[in-house]
Amino acid sequence: MTEVSSLTGRLLVATPALADPNFDRAVVLLLDHDEEGSLGVVLNRPTPVGVGDILQSWAELAGEPGVVFQGGPVSLDSALGVAVVPGESGRSAARTEEGPLGWRRVHGAIGLVDLEAPPELLAAAVGSLRIFAGYAGWGPGQLEDELAEGAWYVVESEPGDVSSPAPERLWRAVLRRQRSELAMVATYPDDPSLN
Repeated sequence: MTEVSSLTGRLLVATPALADPNFDRAVVLLLDHDEEGSLGVVLNRPTPVGVGDILQSWAELAGEPGVVFQGGPVSLDSALGVAVVPGESGRSAARTEEGPLGWRRVHGAIGLVDLEAPPELLAAAVGSLRIFAGYAGWGPGQLEDELAEGAWYVVESEPGDVSSPAPERLWRAVLRRQRSELAMVATYPDDPSLN
């Protein structure tokens, strides 16, 4: 098998050609990507369910909007916490295990939260927290096939992507900040037949 270059911490931005309704205009943060597969969460699918309705103890740390996000179509009954810890972005990759107790670095200042830990452990360190129900997953080579088919743009993530206060505008915002022809894709109409 060929060596897989890790895309962990990068964003997958759905191309207008991606036909899967689960990922229409989706922005996915890759939390893990290696030869065994890929796992990520969709950053721009808020639900009407408040964080306090399912994880009361974490509600105060959740950023606006304080709702649970649909992280993807897999395991919708499970929850993942993703948090940004300010001041952690400049740390070297060799020091990945450092950071507040109950938080594991994924990329830069972005990391996974142990939702079984007491929220008080992280309260002082966390800049923003998002709770996701479910996740997006790909088996070995599956994401690489989708990339080869042109289903996704791969771009750098920024800590603010995790906590965007306007998640419904994240797809356009991420594309617009690209310094390439991708910035033009942000103007693609929601329904091209109405153009």
